[in-house]
Amino acid sequence: MVDRYDVVIAGAGPAGAQCARDLATRGYDVVVLETEPEAEFPRQSNKSTAGTFPSMMSSFGIPDDVVMSYTDDVVLESPNSHYKSYQPGAVLEFAEFKRFLVADGRENGAEYRFDSRVSRPILNDDGVIEGVRYNGDEEVYAEVVVDATGPAAPIASALDVVDLERENQAIGIEYEMEGVEMNHPEYADLRRAMMLRLDHDIAPGGYSWIFATGEDTAKVGICYIQNDRHREFAQEGQTVDGYLDAWVDRDPRFADAEKLDGKVHRGSAHIQMPDEMHTDRFLAIGDTVPSIDPLWGEGIHKGMKSARAAAATVDRCLTDSERRLDAESLAVYERLWHRDVAPRMKARLMLTRLLYLAPNERYDRFMRDLRQAEENTLEKANQGDKAAMAKLLHLSDIPLLAKFARERLGS
Repeated sequence: MVDRYDVVIAGAGPAGAQCARDLATRGYDVVVLETEPEAEFPRQSNKSTAGTFPSMMSSFGIPDDVVMSYTDDVVLESPNSHYKSYQPGAVLEFAEFKRFLVADGRENGAEYRFDSRVSRPILNDDGVIEGVRYNGDEEVYAEVVVDATGPAAPIASALDVVDLERENQAIGIEYEMEGVEMNHPEYADLRRAMMLRLDHDIAPGGYSWIFATGEDTAKVGICYIQNDRHREFAQEGQTVDGYLDAWVDRDPRFADAEKLDGKVHRGSAHIQMPDEMHTDRFLAIGDTVPSIDPLWGEGIHKGMKSARAAAATVDRCLTDSERRLDAESLAVYERLWHRDVAPRMKARLMLTRLLYLAPNERYDRFMRDLRQAEENTLEKANQGDKAAMAKLLHLSDIPLLAKFARERLGS
């Protein structure tokens, strides 16, 4: 007996679980294969940060039960300054969030197989994918295969759909802490805020953060991108854990703070422009084809939106009387991705890379520029609006732009 479904999804993260939710709600037979055993799902170490904005919460029907804290502001810090922007948000309990998505998908008919590691695609005689192998010799077949495994991308890589640039990999670590002084007199009030700090002395080639989760509790972490600026400022032999510990040791906000046992989270992503995200009977979603906002990330929301675009595409193709699932028919997904998930992707990616290449003194000036700019300049720049981005540039940035151009040509 052949194990066959309408759709098989590899990965039960936010993107994979959301895609399963949408498709199961429409009545399709969906199975999700997840590497982790169900009793341990999700492992606490598998994600650093989990902040998002109300648009995601309402769009995808996310309950308050998975929210650790609602915030009012986004704060950007530089080594000697800061800028506060009113931007309501939600800091998620990531494990509870993922478990909710799985439970809701199951309630609507999606099947989950935990402890099931996908290894490679099953191809027919024409080289077209028709299923996946997992746990060695186990097989499952489907009309459409979806890779939602994140940076691992075993199916997408085997099909030559994605080519992840390891030199632009972002690596992050986060502690959950208590006893944090969230309203220290030397810094902005963070009691109801998500703070991102640009400072190469703390996170060379990246950023650090404090996300309020309570009156004196917070998610505290750093992330750096393996770019030229990281290679320039990084300390030889220093690990990402070491950078975070060094920041915690010297920042006065953590003078009386302690790490919560078992609350250490890690994550990684790739900062790059995706090539293709589909081929015959196949789609790649979530962090397999990552997208983040330049200034405040929100990769979870992007992954969820990519899942919805994929589900809408599959629904359109399977509803068609001829059930056309060739690459040309599935190309609708790419159009939806560039329209709804990551519009102006090239401009946003350029701003992301420029931001982390800038020196510390430019970050201080960036804060002054934001305070003097129109109120919506930051939001527009974050969305890739070139006119807004231009308002934040100066003639003195020409060497930085030249450095960026050399790095891109070199890669």
